[in-house]
Amino acid sequence: MSSHARTGGQILVDQLVRHGADHLFCVPGESFLAVLDALHDAAIAVTVCRQEGGAAMMAEAAGKLTGRPGICFVTRGPGATNASPGVHIARQDSTPMILFVGQIERGAREREAFQELDYRAVFGSIAKWATEIDDPARIPEIVSRAFQVATSGRPGPVVIALPEDMLVEMAVAEDAPPFAPVETHPGLTQMAELQKLLWGARRPVAVLGGSRWSPRAVERFTRFAERFELPVLCSFRRQMLFSHDHRCYAGDLGLGVNPAILKLVEESDLVLLVGGRLSEVPSQGYELLGIPAPRQTLVHVHPDPDELGRVYRAHLPINAAPNAFTAALEGVQPPAELPWAGGTRAAHESYRAWSDPTRIRTPGALQMGQVMAHLRETLPSDAILCNGAGNFATWIHRFWPFRHYGTQLAPTSGSMGYGVPAAIGAKRIRPESTVVVFAGDGDFLMNGQEFATAVQYDLPVLVVLLDNGMYGTIRMHQERAYPGRVSATALKNPDFAAYARAFGGHGERVERTEEFAPALERALASGKPAILHCLIDPETITPTTTLTAIRDKARAAQA
Repeated sequence: MSSHARTGGQILVDQLVRHGADHLFCVPGESFLAVLDALHDAAIAVTVCRQEGGAAMMAEAAGKLTGRPGICFVTRGPGATNASPGVHIARQDSTPMILFVGQIERGAREREAFQELDYRAVFGSIAKWATEIDDPARIPEIVSRAFQVATSGRPGPVVIALPEDMLVEMAVAEDAPPFAPVETHPGLTQMAELQKLLWGARRPVAVLGGSRWSPRAVERFTRFAERFELPVLCSFRRQMLFSHDHRCYAGDLGLGVNPAILKLVEESDLVLLVGGRLSEVPSQGYELLGIPAPRQTLVHVHPDPDELGRVYRAHLPINAAPNAFTAALEGVQPPAELPWAGGTRAAHESYRAWSDPTRIRTPGALQMGQVMAHLRETLPSDAILCNGAGNFATWIHRFWPFRHYGTQLAPTSGSMGYGVPAAIGAKRIRPESTVVVFAGDGDFLMNGQEFATAVQYDLPVLVVLLDNGMYGTIRMHQERAYPGRVSATALKNPDFAAYARAFGGHGERVERTEEFAPALERALASGKPAILHCLIDPETITPTTTLTAIRDKARAAQA
């Protein structure tokens, strides 16, 4: 036991340091003042945010980048409910995260005291574990367990409620030892069976997804793909798991997918699914493989045994994390003949043609195809690209060549408002990186207040804000289902360049293609958080179709 008594707040902060937490995100609250006081002298950097949803998303982004739990502190009641979108993202994206929530005093429970919530009930369905600490002496135990739960198996969020009086209570407690995620390794017989299946295949394909990857795991899988000349797909918003320049890369299973990719998977006789769940979006509405028995031979590799067989009954389920599995792949040898090699080359050429932005022409004076081509030439290959949800994200997903692990922050949960806080979280922990946000006009204003956080901490993130004056994705679906009947999707927007300048950042308005390159150069040279307010023709609803075309097609179908 520790030889001296400490407050619960001090014990808690000491455990965070002990477990390697060097950064946290918060919106301060009176319910955890004792923690804020303990942080005053701790070796933990604190980012103060403007709204709890932004703080939670920053923590989630940090968890994505590092593989260690992103740490967030919010106050009770509305602070916690405001933070819930970040918890949901961490759940669906399999991201390690710990949300600490202030709580009312223990003696006032179940009276519906000021801002009282039952956090086990509120977060029970979206957190891996939700709990409350009653005894400060148990803080080391519970925090240690939280780190373990958040990182092991399928990673995810943990929510811990902290009663206000517990945090000021004195206790003597032994610090917990540093945690280490539970690693799961494939068996020798499973790897032998995998080699046998690969040797017997004629049209295999690999799909990479999920979390718990690392640069080394990506390198190992790349070497494996090279030896086997194996076509590799990345799952929805997991494109950073394989270099798009590599000859084996075939594309991503996302929204608006290349039809050639769907054909590649449908005609394959062996699917090697590593790390991911092949959930609704990448499986194209659960139609790609067949449930529960896939039409193709499926090898499913996942670190959580509860995910194996949950949706797809794999021919060969392997309970292993990507790091351990890719290490074992080093011993898997290719057959003498690779009958699928020609198909792999063709798949990569199809990806190159599909992702060429110079072929795209859309309505309006600002051509996003040319904008993307300029960004590809200008930004460093290891720039971190961030986005929330909306049709605008297609410009990144289809046309940006991801080449390095740790360069994509995007919510598989489809949460709007993610890009700006994710970029701030990334720049806070990776200050040397170029960080770029793609946002829509509706998407940006869901967490646009965090631009103030970027200014406060001198974080020169770049926001490319595409403004078409509407909730574009919903309008697109509206025109398909109810052509011409526009309802609740139009937006009247501010001058976003002036918005940036009002906060102390750099802002420019871009209306024509030729204006983008010099505006980008000035924004990057400013050394400030910047917004390029790009005015997009409302007809440019996707890179390949228009609102009018969608409406006319829907009307013809209804006629």
